[in-house]
Amino acid sequence: MEDSLTLADGTSASLDAEEVIEGIVEPVLIVAEGRVIHANAVARKLLGSYILGEDIRLAIRHPAAVEVLTNADAPDREGPIDLVGLGGLDHHWEMHVCRARGGARIVHLIDRTGQDAAERMRVDFVANASHELRTPLASILGYIETLADEAGADEQVRGRFLKIMLNESLRMQRLVEDLISLSRIEAEKFRPLDGEVDLGGLIGEVRSELSRETIRLDIAADVPPVSGDRAQLSQLLHNLIGNAVKYGRAGAPVTVRLWCDPAGNVRVSVTDEGEGIPPEHIPRLTERFYRVDDGRSRAAGGTGLGLAIVKHIVERHRGRLEIASIVGTGTTVTVILPAQGSTVIKR
Repeated sequence: MEDSLTLADGTSASLDAEEVIEGIVEPVLIVAEGRVIHANAVARKLLGSYILGEDIRLAIRHPAAVEVLTNADAPDREGPIDLVGLGGLDHHWEMHVCRARGGARIVHLIDRTGQDAAERMRVDFVANASHELRTPLASILGYIETLADEAGADEQVRGRFLKIMLNESLRMQRLVEDLISLSRIEAEKFRPLDGEVDLGGLIGEVRSELSRETIRLDIAADVPPVSGDRAQLSQLLHNLIGNAVKYGRAGAPVTVRLWCDPAGNVRVSVTDEGEGIPPEHIPRLTERFYRVDDGRSRAAGGTGLGLAIVKHIVERHRGRLEIASIVGTGTTVTVILPAQGSTVIKR
Protein backbone atom coordinates (compact mmCIF):
# COMPACT_ATOMS: atom_id res chain seq x y z
CA MET A 1 0.00 0.00 0.00
CA GLU A 2 2.44 2.59 -1.26
CA ASP A 3 1.86 6.00 -2.76
CA SER A 4 4.12 8.88 -3.70
CA LEU A 5 4.28 12.30 -2.10
CA THR A 6 5.58 15.38 -3.91
CA LEU A 7 7.91 17.38 -1.67
CA ALA A 8 8.41 21.15 -1.66
CA ASP A 9 11.57 20.87 -3.82
CA GLY A 10 9.69 18.94 -6.50
CA THR A 11 11.11 15.55 -5.65
CA SER A 12 8.91 12.64 -4.71
CA ALA A 13 9.05 10.21 -1.83
CA SER A 14 7.34 6.88 -1.40
CA LEU A 15 4.63 6.80 1.24
CA ASP A 16 3.56 3.54 2.86
CA ALA A 17 0.06 3.60 4.37
CA GLU A 18 0.98 1.01 6.99
CA GLU A 19 3.90 3.13 8.18
CA VAL A 20 1.62 6.17 8.35
CA ILE A 21 -1.00 4.53 10.56
CA GLU A 22 1.70 3.14 12.87
CA GLY A 23 2.51 6.75 13.74
CA ILE A 24 -1.08 7.48 14.82
CA VAL A 25 -1.60 7.39 18.59
CA GLU A 26 -5.17 6.10 18.35
CA PRO A 27 -6.29 2.65 17.16
CA VAL A 28 -6.46 2.39 13.35
CA LEU A 29 -7.25 -0.71 11.29
CA ILE A 30 -7.41 -1.40 7.56
CA VAL A 31 -10.17 -3.85 6.62
CA ALA A 32 -10.57 -5.51 3.21
CA GLU A 33 -13.16 -8.13 2.27
CA GLY A 34 -14.22 -8.36 5.90
CA ARG A 35 -10.72 -9.16 7.19
CA VAL A 36 -8.19 -7.09 9.12
CA ILE A 37 -5.19 -6.67 6.79
CA HIS A 38 -3.39 -4.20 9.05
CA ALA A 39 -3.73 -2.75 12.54
CA ASN A 40 -1.38 -0.28 14.16
CA ALA A 41 0.31 -1.03 17.49
CA VAL A 42 -2.35 0.78 19.51
CA ALA A 43 -5.12 -1.23 17.84
CA ARG A 44 -3.26 -4.51 18.37
CA LYS A 45 -2.81 -3.68 22.06
CA LEU A 46 -6.51 -2.88 22.41
CA LEU A 47 -7.98 -5.75 20.39
CA GLY A 48 -5.20 -8.36 20.45
CA SER A 49 -2.46 -9.22 17.96
CA TYR A 50 -4.45 -12.27 16.80
CA ILE A 51 -6.84 -10.03 14.81
CA LEU A 52 -4.37 -9.61 11.92
CA GLY A 53 -5.69 -11.59 8.97
CA GLU A 54 -8.83 -12.57 10.88
CA ASP A 55 -12.48 -11.76 10.32
CA ILE A 56 -13.28 -8.25 11.58
CA ARG A 57 -16.22 -9.73 13.50
CA LEU A 58 -13.73 -11.32 15.91
CA ALA A 59 -12.27 -7.92 16.72
CA ILE A 60 -15.32 -5.67 16.81
CA ARG A 61 -18.55 -7.33 17.86
CA HIS A 62 -21.18 -4.73 17.04
CA PRO A 63 -24.06 -5.15 14.54
CA ALA A 64 -23.78 -1.71 12.92
CA ALA A 65 -19.98 -1.95 12.71
CA VAL A 66 -20.09 -5.47 11.26
CA GLU A 67 -22.60 -4.45 8.58
CA VAL A 68 -20.42 -1.58 7.38
CA LEU A 69 -17.13 -3.51 7.49
CA THR A 70 -18.19 -6.85 6.00
CA ASN A 71 -20.57 -5.78 3.26
CA ALA A 72 -18.72 -4.27 0.29
CA ASP A 73 -21.98 -2.87 -1.07
CA ALA A 74 -23.03 -1.22 2.19
CA PRO A 75 -23.33 2.56 1.82
CA ASP A 76 -20.92 4.76 3.72
CA ARG A 77 -22.37 5.57 7.11
CA GLU A 78 -22.80 9.19 8.07
CA GLY A 79 -21.33 10.00 11.47
CA PRO A 80 -19.48 7.75 13.93
CA ILE A 81 -20.66 4.45 15.36
CA ASP A 82 -20.71 4.27 19.17
CA LEU A 83 -19.05 1.19 20.64
CA VAL A 84 -19.16 0.18 24.29
CA GLY A 85 -17.05 -2.56 25.87
CA LEU A 86 -13.86 -2.56 23.77
CA GLY A 87 -10.98 -2.89 26.20
CA GLY A 88 -13.30 -2.90 29.23
CA LEU A 89 -16.96 -2.97 30.17
CA ASP A 90 -17.12 0.79 30.81
CA HIS A 91 -15.02 1.89 27.85
CA HIS A 92 -16.75 4.01 25.26
CA TRP A 93 -15.37 4.44 21.73
CA GLU A 94 -16.37 6.24 18.55
CA MET A 95 -15.67 4.31 15.35
CA HIS A 96 -15.12 6.34 12.19
CA VAL A 97 -14.98 4.49 8.84
CA CYS A 98 -13.84 5.78 5.46
CA ARG A 99 -13.30 4.07 2.12
CA ALA A 100 -9.85 3.55 0.63
CA ARG A 101 -8.94 2.60 -2.91
CA GLY A 102 -9.83 -0.92 -3.92
CA GLY A 103 -12.77 -1.14 -1.56
CA ALA A 104 -10.76 -1.37 1.65
CA ARG A 105 -11.99 0.52 4.66
CA ILE A 106 -9.96 2.49 7.16
CA VAL A 107 -11.29 2.19 10.70
CA HIS A 108 -10.37 4.86 13.24
CA LEU A 109 -11.29 4.38 16.92
CA ILE A 110 -11.47 7.40 19.24
CA ASP A 111 -11.61 6.83 23.00
CA ARG A 112 -14.49 8.79 24.53
CA THR A 113 -14.42 7.08 27.93
CA GLY A 114 -13.06 10.09 29.81
CA GLN A 115 -15.36 12.50 28.03
CA ASP A 116 -18.36 10.28 28.72
CA ALA A 117 -17.44 9.97 32.41
CA ALA A 118 -16.93 13.74 32.68
CA GLU A 119 -20.33 14.36 31.14
CA ARG A 120 -21.99 11.95 33.58
CA MET A 121 -20.23 13.70 36.47
CA ARG A 122 -21.40 17.09 35.18
CA VAL A 123 -25.01 15.91 34.87
CA ASP A 124 -24.91 14.33 38.35
CA PHE A 125 -23.33 17.44 39.83
CA VAL A 126 -25.95 19.76 38.33
CA ALA A 127 -28.76 17.45 39.48
CA ASN A 128 -27.36 17.21 43.03
CA ALA A 129 -26.68 20.94 43.28
CA SER A 130 -30.19 21.71 42.05
CA HIS A 131 -31.68 19.32 44.60
CA GLU A 132 -29.60 20.73 47.45
CA LEU A 133 -30.68 24.29 46.61
CA ARG A 134 -34.30 23.44 45.91
CA THR A 135 -34.87 21.75 49.28
CA PRO A 136 -34.21 24.77 51.54
CA LEU A 137 -35.81 27.11 49.00
CA ALA A 138 -39.03 25.09 49.05
CA SER A 139 -38.99 25.19 52.84
CA ILE A 140 -38.54 28.97 52.90
CA LEU A 141 -41.33 29.53 50.37
CA GLY A 142 -43.65 27.28 52.36
CA TYR A 143 -43.08 29.23 55.58
CA ILE A 144 -43.49 32.56 53.78
CA GLU A 145 -46.87 31.43 52.42
CA THR A 146 -47.91 30.27 55.89
CA LEU A 147 -46.87 33.57 57.49
CA ALA A 148 -48.78 35.47 54.83
CA ASP A 149 -51.94 33.74 56.07
CA GLU A 150 -53.34 33.72 59.57
CA ALA A 151 -50.23 32.13 61.18
CA GLY A 152 -48.36 35.43 60.83
CA ALA A 153 -50.56 37.02 63.48
CA ASP A 154 -49.24 34.72 66.21
CA GLU A 155 -46.01 36.25 67.52
CA GLN A 156 -44.65 32.96 68.90
CA VAL A 157 -45.33 31.07 65.67
CA ARG A 158 -43.93 33.94 63.63
CA GLY A 159 -40.69 33.94 65.61
CA ARG A 160 -40.25 30.19 65.27
CA PHE A 161 -40.92 30.28 61.52
CA LEU A 162 -38.55 33.20 60.97
CA LYS A 163 -35.79 31.34 62.79
CA ILE A 164 -36.29 28.30 60.55
CA MET A 165 -36.28 30.53 57.46
CA LEU A 166 -33.05 32.17 58.59
CA ASN A 167 -31.38 28.79 59.12
CA GLU A 168 -32.49 27.55 55.70
CA SER A 169 -31.26 30.78 54.07
CA LEU A 170 -27.89 30.41 55.76
CA ARG A 171 -27.73 26.81 54.58
CA MET A 172 -28.31 27.95 51.01
CA GLN A 173 -25.69 30.66 51.42
CA ARG A 174 -23.11 28.11 52.62
CA LEU A 175 -23.91 25.84 49.71
CA VAL A 176 -23.57 28.64 47.14
CA GLU A 177 -20.27 29.73 48.73
CA ASP A 178 -18.95 26.16 48.61
CA LEU A 179 -20.03 25.77 44.97
CA ILE A 180 -18.25 29.00 44.05
CA SER A 181 -15.19 27.93 46.04
CA LEU A 182 -15.05 24.52 44.35
CA SER A 183 -15.36 26.15 40.93
CA ARG A 184 -12.56 28.60 41.74
CA ILE A 185 -10.24 25.86 42.99
CA GLU A 186 -10.82 23.82 39.83
CA ALA A 187 -10.17 26.89 37.67
CA GLU A 188 -6.85 27.51 39.47
CA LYS A 189 -5.80 23.86 39.31
CA PHE A 190 -2.81 24.44 37.03
CA ARG A 191 -1.79 27.86 38.32
CA PRO A 192 1.73 27.82 39.86
CA LEU A 193 2.05 27.84 43.63
CA ASP A 194 4.52 30.60 44.46
CA GLY A 195 3.74 31.37 48.10
CA GLU A 196 5.61 30.12 51.16
CA VAL A 197 3.24 28.93 53.86
CA ASP A 198 4.12 28.24 57.49
CA LEU A 199 1.51 25.65 58.40
CA GLY A 200 2.25 25.89 62.12
CA GLY A 201 1.33 29.55 62.20
CA LEU A 202 -1.66 28.98 59.92
CA ILE A 203 -3.03 26.22 62.17
CA GLY A 204 -2.79 28.58 65.15
CA GLU A 205 -4.74 31.25 63.25
CA VAL A 206 -7.48 28.80 62.27
CA ARG A 207 -7.81 27.60 65.87
CA SER A 208 -8.23 31.20 67.06
CA GLU A 209 -10.83 31.90 64.39
CA LEU A 210 -12.85 28.81 65.34
CA SER A 211 -12.61 29.82 69.03
CA ARG A 212 -12.81 26.28 70.39
CA GLU A 213 -11.03 25.36 73.60
CA THR A 214 -11.42 21.67 72.73
CA ILE A 215 -9.02 22.03 69.76
CA ARG A 216 -5.63 20.77 70.93
CA LEU A 217 -2.47 21.48 68.94
CA ASP A 218 0.60 19.27 68.68
CA ILE A 219 3.03 21.26 66.51
CA ALA A 220 6.51 19.81 66.03
CA ALA A 221 9.53 22.11 65.94
CA ASP A 222 11.48 22.84 62.75
CA VAL A 223 8.72 21.82 60.33
CA PRO A 224 9.67 23.32 56.94
CA PRO A 225 7.22 25.57 55.09
CA VAL A 226 5.33 24.37 52.03
CA SER A 227 4.85 26.02 48.67
CA GLY A 228 1.19 26.83 48.39
CA ASP A 229 -1.82 29.06 48.27
CA ARG A 230 -2.28 30.39 51.80
CA ALA A 231 -6.00 31.10 51.37
CA GLN A 232 -6.71 27.61 50.06
CA LEU A 233 -4.68 25.91 52.78
CA SER A 234 -6.55 27.99 55.37
CA GLN A 235 -9.81 26.80 53.83
CA LEU A 236 -8.56 23.21 53.94
CA LEU A 237 -7.79 23.51 57.66
CA HIS A 238 -11.12 25.22 58.40
CA ASN A 239 -12.97 22.40 56.64
CA LEU A 240 -11.07 19.56 58.33
CA ILE A 241 -11.06 21.04 61.84
CA GLY A 242 -14.63 22.28 61.47
CA ASN A 243 -15.80 18.81 60.41
CA ALA A 244 -14.02 17.23 63.39
CA VAL A 245 -15.72 19.67 65.77
CA LYS A 246 -19.16 19.19 64.18
CA TYR A 247 -19.10 15.40 63.98
CA GLY A 248 -16.98 14.61 67.04
CA ARG A 249 -18.52 13.80 70.40
CA ALA A 250 -19.78 16.91 72.22
CA GLY A 251 -17.07 18.30 74.49
CA ALA A 252 -14.47 15.79 73.31
CA PRO A 253 -11.10 17.14 72.14
CA VAL A 254 -10.07 17.53 68.51
CA THR A 255 -6.32 17.06 68.05
CA VAL A 256 -4.42 18.78 65.25
CA ARG A 257 -0.88 17.52 64.66
CA LEU A 258 1.84 18.95 62.43
CA TRP A 259 5.11 17.11 61.87
CA CYS A 260 7.71 16.17 59.29
CA ASP A 261 7.89 12.47 58.43
CA PRO A 262 11.19 10.56 57.92
CA ALA A 263 10.98 11.09 54.15
CA GLY A 264 10.86 14.86 54.61
CA ASN A 265 7.17 15.36 53.81
CA VAL A 266 5.02 17.73 55.85
CA ARG A 267 2.04 16.05 57.50
CA VAL A 268 -1.06 17.56 59.10
CA SER A 269 -3.58 15.31 60.83
CA VAL A 270 -6.93 16.14 62.43
CA THR A 271 -8.35 13.58 64.86
CA ASP A 272 -11.78 13.58 66.49
CA GLU A 273 -13.32 11.29 69.09
CA GLY A 274 -16.66 10.84 67.38
CA GLU A 275 -18.75 7.92 66.26
CA GLY A 276 -16.33 6.94 63.51
CA ILE A 277 -17.11 6.01 59.91
CA PRO A 278 -17.87 2.48 58.65
CA PRO A 279 -15.10 1.33 56.25
CA GLU A 280 -17.42 0.96 53.25
CA HIS A 281 -18.07 4.71 53.25
CA ILE A 282 -14.46 5.93 53.42
CA PRO A 283 -13.59 5.58 49.67
CA ARG A 284 -16.55 7.83 48.78
CA LEU A 285 -16.14 10.57 51.38
CA THR A 286 -14.51 13.01 48.94
CA GLU A 287 -17.31 12.68 46.37
CA ARG A 288 -19.43 15.78 45.95
CA PHE A 289 -22.61 15.66 48.03
CA TYR A 290 -21.81 12.23 49.47
CA ARG A 291 -22.91 11.92 53.10
CA VAL A 292 -22.60 9.00 55.51
CA ASP A 293 -25.62 10.20 57.51
CA ASP A 294 -27.68 12.63 55.45
CA GLY A 295 -29.90 13.78 58.30
CA ARG A 296 -27.05 14.33 60.74
CA SER A 297 -25.01 16.19 58.12
CA ARG A 298 -27.85 18.57 57.33
CA ALA A 299 -28.57 19.14 61.02
CA ALA A 300 -24.90 20.05 61.54
CA GLY A 301 -25.01 22.51 58.65
CA GLY A 302 -22.93 20.42 56.24
CA THR A 303 -23.18 21.08 52.50
CA GLY A 304 -21.72 17.76 51.34
CA LEU A 305 -18.87 19.59 49.60
CA GLY A 306 -16.33 20.07 52.40
CA LEU A 307 -14.13 17.04 51.73
CA ALA A 308 -14.50 17.45 47.95
CA ILE A 309 -13.01 20.93 48.37
CA VAL A 310 -10.24 19.51 50.59
CA LYS A 311 -9.43 16.86 47.97
CA HIS A 312 -9.11 19.44 45.18
CA ILE A 313 -6.89 21.68 47.31
CA VAL A 314 -4.64 18.73 48.21
CA GLU A 315 -4.38 17.73 44.54
CA ARG A 316 -3.47 21.27 43.51
CA HIS A 317 -0.68 21.22 46.11
CA ARG A 318 0.58 17.86 44.74
CA GLY A 319 -0.25 16.19 48.05
CA ARG A 320 -2.09 13.14 49.28
CA LEU A 321 -5.16 12.74 51.48
CA GLU A 322 -5.60 9.80 53.86
CA ILE A 323 -8.68 8.99 55.96
CA ALA A 324 -8.66 6.40 58.75
CA SER A 325 -11.55 5.69 61.08
CA ILE A 326 -12.64 3.24 63.76
CA VAL A 327 -16.35 2.97 64.47
CA GLY A 328 -17.03 4.03 68.04
CA THR A 329 -13.58 5.58 68.48
CA GLY A 330 -13.14 8.40 65.97
CA THR A 331 -11.64 9.54 62.68
CA THR A 332 -8.26 10.87 61.61
CA VAL A 333 -7.80 12.78 58.36
CA THR A 334 -4.18 13.31 57.28
CA VAL A 335 -2.87 15.65 54.60
CA ILE A 336 0.63 14.93 53.27
CA LEU A 337 2.35 17.76 51.38
CA PRO A 338 5.80 18.09 49.83
CA ALA A 339 8.07 20.47 51.73
CA GLN A 340 9.05 23.68 49.97
CA GLY A 341 11.64 23.04 47.29
CA SER A 342 10.20 19.62 46.48
CA THR A 343 7.65 19.09 43.73
CA VAL A 344 6.54 15.60 44.78
CA ILE A 345 5.92 13.64 47.95
CA LYS A 346 9.00 11.62 48.89
CA ARG A 347 8.49 7.93 49.52
